[in-house]
Amino acid sequence: MIYHVVPLGEWSARPEAPYEPASLAQDGFIHCAPDEETALAVVNAFYRASPRPLLALVLDEARLTARLEFEAADPTPPPGVGADVLFPHLFGPLNRDAVERVLEIGWDPDGRAAGLQPWEPRERS
Repeated sequence: MIYHVVPLGEWSARPEAPYEPASLAQDGFIHCAPDEETALAVVNAFYRASPRPLLALVLDEARLTARLEFEAADPTPPPGVGADVLFPHLFGPLNRDAVERVLEIGWDPDGRAAGLQPWEPRERS
């Protein structure tokens, strides 16, 4: 399983279509993390100011339809992640049936990502 971090608004914008974040057009791939610890480090480095709730999609690599490659961070990995960690990059849209589960980023009192918890969709009022 690999992880992809996304604000709820982006994930739920077009539920009938494969998911295509801006990074796919900008970088040519969808950024993912190889494990929960690395996903939390990525959140703390790049997503602390993102709209909440912030989700972590847990992806079943065997069900992905686009090409997946593990590559070194460029230029460097985020703080707390070793230089030897390879990041999964998905070279195409994410087919939604590859999402095994959706988790929500939990935050500590200092505003740092502290863990993943089950995501409970809430009714809009």
